[in-house]
Amino acid sequence: MHRRILAPGVLAAASLLLAIPASAASYTAGAPGIGDSYYPYYGNGGYDVSHYDLRLQYQPATDELAGTATILARTTQDLSSFDLDFLLDVSEVRVNGAQAAFTTSGQHELVITPKSPLAKGTPVTVVVRYSGVPSTKSAYGFNTWHRTPDGAVAADEPEAAWWWYPSNDHPLDKATYDVSVAVPDGTQVISNGLLQSTSSKLGWTRYNWRQNKPQATYLTTLAVGKFDITTSTSEGGVPVVNAYSKDLGDNDGAARASVERTGELVDWLSGYFGPYPFASAGGYVPNTTTGYALETQTRVYYSPKQFANGSNTSVVVHELAHQWYGDDVSLKGWKDIWLNEGFARYAQWLWSEHEGEGTTQELSDYVYASHPADDAFWTVKPGDPGPDDQFDIAVYDRGALAVQALRNAVGDDAFFAILKGWPKEHAYGNASVGDFEAYAEKVSGKSLGSLFDAWLFEPTKPAVPAARAVGAVAQPKSWKRIEATNDAH
Repeated sequence: MHRRILAPGVLAAASLLLAIPASAASYTAGAPGIGDSYYPYYGNGGYDVSHYDLRLQYQPATDELAGTATILARTTQDLSSFDLDFLLDVSEVRVNGAQAAFTTSGQHELVITPKSPLAKGTPVTVVVRYSGVPSTKSAYGFNTWHRTPDGAVAADEPEAAWWWYPSNDHPLDKATYDVSVAVPDGTQVISNGLLQSTSSKLGWTRYNWRQNKPQATYLTTLAVGKFDITTSTSEGGVPVVNAYSKDLGDNDGAARASVERTGELVDWLSGYFGPYPFASAGGYVPNTTTGYALETQTRVYYSPKQFANGSNTSVVVHELAHQWYGDDVSLKGWKDIWLNEGFARYAQWLWSEHEGEGTTQELSDYVYASHPADDAFWTVKPGDPGPDDQFDIAVYDRGALAVQALRNAVGDDAFFAILKGWPKEHAYGNASVGDFEAYAEKVSGKSLGSLFDAWLFEPTKPAVPAARAVGAVAQPKSWKRIEATNDAH
């Protein structure tokens, strides 16, 4: 449990509230959650963010982070106060230039009371000055700030922002970003988008990164350390930036043999999903002890453990597929996770077929046959798995089965039109499983409700047509490499 901590400005907040005129009585506090059914206190109500400007300084030796976040937003209701999701220590908050009172509440809420209430539709500039040691902070019993021998990494799902910048932390509120971080000379900073510039002064080097397309908060990443950085351009014209910690040891070669194929794989995936939606692509492999990979937008995070058994392009395909399914089109609520993981897994199946190591149908038949009807695998509903099973293997594998079932039901022409049209239909926005079903029905001209119910929402093993009945099925050659990516997000 975390005690409720009262910031020095809390008494001022009380007197400010007393000073609000009667005409402002309709002004109310923004909700401490955006309304997600799985995570009621993630995100916040009352405003919509358009841009984050983060100007930070980080000392790897002590894990001390300090800086200023400038947040551009617009109110969506008459606001007397509002929340940001954050854990570090705040020294000052200003709203539209005026000092604001602030306090903390719950596990990760920074509650801000502006000097004057804010009418609905008002442009708002929020400036938060803060500092702290992220590795010492926790919420709900966990910490997603990963220390490395030469720095740190922020990359996790469904939350990572709280440990390094204040935000409206839910995919529904996407924004653009400028991330500027000063570190001791000889240390480097990796983040999303494109590196705009670097500058050095008095022993510190500042890196300025920009993400110019809307990005969910959990897809924002920060990595500080000593990296070998490679740059290239894909054959299709996409700039690629990759980075590798200089102390990866025996995993270094396999990591590079996989991640350096990013440009090739982005171009290949574009054939299925449409033009790559961002200004750059790439990935980084820091020296962390985590076991997962994460689709951090334009700059995928990979754990070295992903390459412990050799190169694995399948995990790179999975995370790059998310750039369309998850990053470009983000989920409306965390219950819609199938739209991310089912399609990223199916992209791995497509890659298997491309490599001649098992077709999508062979992989589908193998997964289907591998789980008998009484297997708990079938009790997980990919269309709404619940927070405890959000990243259960069934969301990936049963989720991909649902994609193959859709393909079989509508035929290849309609299926591939759906696959490519969906990211265009909801570009840089959010969508739900219901939205996808409606879109698939519109494109295919077929009623698909019973199919989606059977494969995504029923806690039982779906029946297959007699012509597709499968018994024992040989394991496709690609299966072990696909299975090795089960910790990928």
